[in-house]
Amino acid sequence: MELIISLVLTTALLLGSPGPAPLALAGVGASFGFRRGVGFLAGILTGLLVVIILVAAGLGTLFTAYPSLKLLCQLTAGGYLLFVAYKIATAQGGVTSQADQAPVFREGFVLNLINPKAYAAFLAIFANNMLQTQSPLLSAALTGAVCFLVAVVVDTLWMAAGAKLRPLFAKPQQAKWLRILFACALAGSVVIALVD
Repeated sequence: MELIISLVLTTALLLGSPGPAPLALAGVGASFGFRRGVGFLAGILTGLLVVIILVAAGLGTLFTAYPSLKLLCQLTAGGYLLFVAYKIATAQGGVTSQADQAPVFREGFVLNLINPKAYAAFLAIFANNMLQTQSPLLSAALTGAVCFLVAVVVDTLWMAAGAKLRPLFAKPQQAKWLRILFACALAGSVVIALVD
């Protein structure tokens, strides 16, 4: 039981800290509301599930063997996340005029699939907090399942928190400055991830 509690807390802290996906979820919740952001949230979670499977399957070993591949993935991810930050910052109007432009499943999926923070978090989790069973495959599957359930809760809370800010986005001028703030926070998280 102690290992499960440790795994849940570690996962919640790593995934819940401000980074590309949580900040994007908060931004989508604030700009479009929770209901309109559900597709984006589903994409984020599906992308994260793929990351968990890749890390459990040994992606860390591949990155260790080929550091240039890891750097290429990080630079590609950083570029895409900066593009997402640009889209958030340059959106026009208040929430009522944004209704038809809510991000969709595909955008959330791609964002988390190439999110360097997700890979780093799960490499650390699988290296230090793997649940132990008789079978290495079962250990990886159980660890991944617990991590994914924590991610569902944490990511949903980030988007719900953003949705609570939605009334602040009602006025176009106010919305502009809040979007710029979210975009700068997202860009800053990309820079920090690339420097680490």
